[in-house]
Amino acid sequence: MTVSFLLTPEQEEIKAAARSFAREQLRELAAATRAERDPRTRALLLRPAFEKAVAAGFLKGLIPVPFGGTASGGVDAAIFVEEWAAENPDFFISMAGPLIALMPVYQAGTPEQVQRFVEPFLADSGAPLAAMAFSEPEGSANFDLDGPGQGIRTTAVPDGDEWVVNGRKAWASHLCGWDGNGPDIMTIVCRTPGGISLIVAERQHLAGHIEVEEYYDLPGLKGCLTTRIRLTDVRVPRGNLVGEEGQGVDLTRSAFLPSGASIGIFATAAMRQAFDIAYRFALTETRGGPVPIIDHQAVSDVLADAKGKIEAVRLLAWRALDAVLSMHPSGPELALHAKILGSETGVEVINALINIVGVTAYDENFPIVRYLMDALAYPIIEGSNVGVRRRQLQALFRTPGYDPLFASGMA
Repeated sequence: MTVSFLLTPEQEEIKAAARSFAREQLRELAAATRAERDPRTRALLLRPAFEKAVAAGFLKGLIPVPFGGTASGGVDAAIFVEEWAAENPDFFISMAGPLIALMPVYQAGTPEQVQRFVEPFLADSGAPLAAMAFSEPEGSANFDLDGPGQGIRTTAVPDGDEWVVNGRKAWASHLCGWDGNGPDIMTIVCRTPGGISLIVAERQHLAGHIEVEEYYDLPGLKGCLTTRIRLTDVRVPRGNLVGEEGQGVDLTRSAFLPSGASIGIFATAAMRQAFDIAYRFALTETRGGPVPIIDHQAVSDVLADAKGKIEAVRLLAWRALDAVLSMHPSGPELALHAKILGSETGVEVINALINIVGVTAYDENFPIVRYLMDALAYPIIEGSNVGVRRRQLQALFRTPGYDPLFASGMA
């Protein structure tokens, strides 16, 4: 069978629908969130568009077909992600909670758990949210350690037919939900008597037991509702444990594979937008000289290098997300490369494009610098490249029998 990199007619339809929604609903929303100073208020501006996206069936596009959704493959998802992230990455991050929070359920949940926890995200109305409560204020790069003051600090203590969960969580979008009473589903990484485990709390368990300690005011990704919260005596049925006690480390790492691959798409979207701005600037601006600056070799070289890197990251991220969502064995390695290479290339490329524009780019009224502010987040969110992702690659390289050609399919 011939390998083709051309979009199918169905994928062209996905691109057109996603682009149309992004331009009609998300472009002005992005401007509104940047203009609002209060982090909670600007995040709530996203809800009407969120409800329209759910009604249009886009949320189902984040749920794999075997579990009732319409996500048929990683390339389809990547096309959709890029179009939205190009206009408003904050919006997609807010909506994409199920990509992470439900991944452990797909892997280790019982049929009853899968049906119950996925059901809210198959809706045709409303604004259902999911959050993966992983990161903690003290840091979580070493979440799997076991010792006094080390690793995950959030605890779940059995009490009859329930778990009682206490602890503090941070950084995941929409930990507090729209109204402070939590999302529809919160997958909590916690410490049980049997080790690090995953317990899913539903909204009725969370309401009244969440305290928002801080709404983070982010320099980029302004519309993301990002908080530090305290969970106090959250009582969850014992049956909401996903998998076995002590299985949480592996399930947590797997949960962040789709988001890692998606960061490559986010970086592509930011580079794509910054390139368009710099390219048009170079075509029309002379900066006081006799010809447009694109006629200077130095400027053209920067554009050429940037464009090649954009295309390379896009193809890597497409392949990574496709491998992850199809659960192919190459998925973990490809997702790590998409996250690390994609995010760091994004910062490098956008910074180079800013240098084409010059000091004019440093004016917030000029549109390019905001893409750099968003891109600066990508190496450090969804598992920082230094503290988490490169360490995961190191562990992979040290696995007995590791074959460097396997991920490429050339082994």
